[in-house]
Amino acid sequence: MPVLRIPALYMRGGTSKGVFFRADELPADRAERDRVLLRVIGSPDRFGKHIDGMGGATSSTSKVVLLSPSSQPDCDVDYLFGQVSIDRAVVDWSGNCGNLSAAVGPAAIHLGILSMPSDGIETIRIWQANIGRYIVAHVPIANGAVVEEGDFELDGVTFPAAEIALEFLDPAAGEPDDAAHGAMFPTGAFVETIDVPGVGAIEATLITAGLSTIYVDAASLGLVGTELQGAVNCDPDLLARVEAIRSHASVLFGLTKTAAESTATRPHTPKLAFVAPPASYTAADGRPVDAGSIDLVARVFSMGQLHHAMTGTGAISLAAASAIPGNLVSRLGRPGGDGKIRIGHPSGRLIVGAVAVERDGSWTVTKALMSRSARRLMQGCVFVPS
Repeated sequence: MPVLRIPALYMRGGTSKGVFFRADELPADRAERDRVLLRVIGSPDRFGKHIDGMGGATSSTSKVVLLSPSSQPDCDVDYLFGQVSIDRAVVDWSGNCGNLSAAVGPAAIHLGILSMPSDGIETIRIWQANIGRYIVAHVPIANGAVVEEGDFELDGVTFPAAEIALEFLDPAAGEPDDAAHGAMFPTGAFVETIDVPGVGAIEATLITAGLSTIYVDAASLGLVGTELQGAVNCDPDLLARVEAIRSHASVLFGLTKTAAESTATRPHTPKLAFVAPPASYTAADGRPVDAGSIDLVARVFSMGQLHHAMTGTGAISLAAASAIPGNLVSRLGRPGGDGKIRIGHPSGRLIVGAVAVERDGSWTVTKALMSRSARRLMQGCVFVPS
């Protein structure tokens, strides 16, 4: 049987990792492209292990990225992200991965899309093609190479690395395919009541900032907010209730026509997260997180499971919501006056910021800021049975 040999780059970005490609080295036909990418990752895998592919059998490691010279006159590279389902033949192209955004600039250099810049901090303008938004990455360069080693520590990543500062510009506009495109709060309310069959009435904040996200009070799910993966992902009834809320909220966002459509075809977005006031807890690696060191505890679900840390897009969304009074995030948290919020997540702490402006009673988030790191893990070719 012939085997396809495709150049690829395997990279960690933030608390995620994925397989990066030049878009022009994949099939032009979208259905064939997705078939190839599913086989690269090893999906669908009825055993849920990704033994026969490059995926890691979690939402954080079942990812693909397509890069190309930018189609936008004021950008350097186009970035298209695909979230690959583990047990279904679905590549969800509906949203961004904020963590892998940190790896896009270095990957574009490694793949030859961008020429090697001069030493210093190189500013790379990225067009996020899934949602049609600008990202600015500040990538350190030394001796003609991307700097990967450093002392920047990111909870959820074992080893320190070089810091990559990211700016997400105008993150709070609606997604290109939603009915309320351009609305940060798609229903017009800071707090919405969602009637979910089999669950009941749930108070939630629906916001599009970086990614469409549903925020609920942890107490409404019968949780305290400091739970880790082991206490949540083994509870099928809780996961079913979370998916019911998420899928019904998808309709209110205008992203799908029915809840069933959201579950079947759009598992990546919108995301659902639960939040609670600051509280002390023990992180996944055994380290204590003190209530005084955080402004909010937050947990986010990704592809039907509780995330091991905090998604990058979730961090952006939290920063935006915390900067605007009257929604569940700002009501339950205690953000400082500097535009930054310290989030307590399952793997530790994360600091993010947002610039929010009120004009004539309407709020606009012009920029969200966070730092991540990235590292090249492997570069070569993937082999795909044809």
